Amino acid sequence: MMSNLFSTFDPSSGILNIPLNWTSTLLGLMFFPFTLWAMPSRWTLLWTSITSTLHKEFKILLGPQNSSGTILFISLFSLIMFNNFLGLLPYVFTSTSHLTMTLSLALPLWISFMMFGWIHNTQHMLAHLVPMSTPGPLMPFMVLIEMISNLIRPGTLAIRLAANMIAGHLLLTLLGNTGPSLTTSLLTILIISQILLLLLESAVAIIQSYVFAVLSTLYASEVN
Repeated sequence: MMSNLFSTFDPSSGILNIPLNWTSTLLGLMFFPFTLWAMPSRWTLLWTSITSTLHKEFKILLGPQNSSGTILFISLFSLIMFNNFLGLLPYVFTSTSHLTMTLSLALPLWISFMMFGWIHNTQHMLAHLVPMSTPGPLMPFMVLIEMISNLIRPGTLAIRLAANMIAGHLLLTLLGNTGPSLTTSLLTILIISQILLLLLESAVAIIQSYVFAVLSTLYASEVN
């Protein structure tokens, strides 16, 4: 029985003092197509089509000279999307709704981008702090604004993903808890609305993983 509304997102389950919440993060590996030893199936062809489309989009963002970097962002998209979908299953902890997971993805990426940019493209990074055609008196303020905007990027990436995952699951939980006290007719409406919300959450799972990967790609393209 839940002690409060947010206890459903509290990672506290386990067996023999071994926490099991974060094992759902590794379950996504089970859904990768085994193309190395299996004949191509419809699932394999679908996943190949998705990764090819993502590769073309990320290649445009990164530039043709950095096309090999698309593998990193496609892997990032796959990891987040699988965990988002696994969180829709009953009794599976949604690791991407926890800031521990999202910050672990966003912060190392941002730090590596910044280190690469300031070490290899210092002049470009300094020039990026002042947009073109900025009046002289406004330059100090623009530098301050650009620095703050740059520093909060990993936080915005992490909070955006976690907040969107929590919001949908929280709404499903709120509606689901009202089920035992409803009549048969209202219960039918509740089930239909839950199914529609589940479809919406499936779309959000894909959209948020795509947004996270695209924004990371844009941040990487700025340091080149």
